[in-house]
Amino acid sequence: MSEPTQLGDRCSSRLAGGRGARNRREPASGAGLSRALHLPEFTSLCPITGQPDFAHFVVDYVPDARIVESKSLKLFFFSFRNHGAFHEDWHADDRQAADRAAAPQWLRIGGYWYPRGGIPIDVFYQTGEPPIGLYLPDPGVAPYRGRG
Repeated sequence: MSEPTQLGDRCSSRLAGGRGARNRREPASGAGLSRALHLPEFTSLCPITGQPDFAHFVVDYVPDARIVESKSLKLFFFSFRNHGAFHEDWHADDRQAADRAAAPQWLRIGGYWYPRGGIPIDVFYQTGEPPIGLYLPDPGVAPYRGRG
């Protein structure tokens, strides 16, 4: 059996299984640079019923010396497809993964969940006030109306 790879590089089997996000050196560091990553196809399982849950995640951050590779982040999020947890638990995992992968100067994660039991639940996390002068576009996710 060959060694696992991700994005063409050797990696641990834990990372290949999707439970970590990779980083790389920030190519264009400077004040005012932010990144917005949209993951509109997140799926997981309800921990009570086992039924699928769907969400649109938006990750905004100001990188420090490292940035999160987008494909690595996608693979990390997709690794939860067969895992059950409550919505708030996902955010704890997400922010810990982002801190481990890139240690950003500032981080905001928005999880826009489709209804479970008829109620859409949106969960947000932010590390503090955004840096002064930072342009932050609207996340672009409408309040629930079918979220189409």
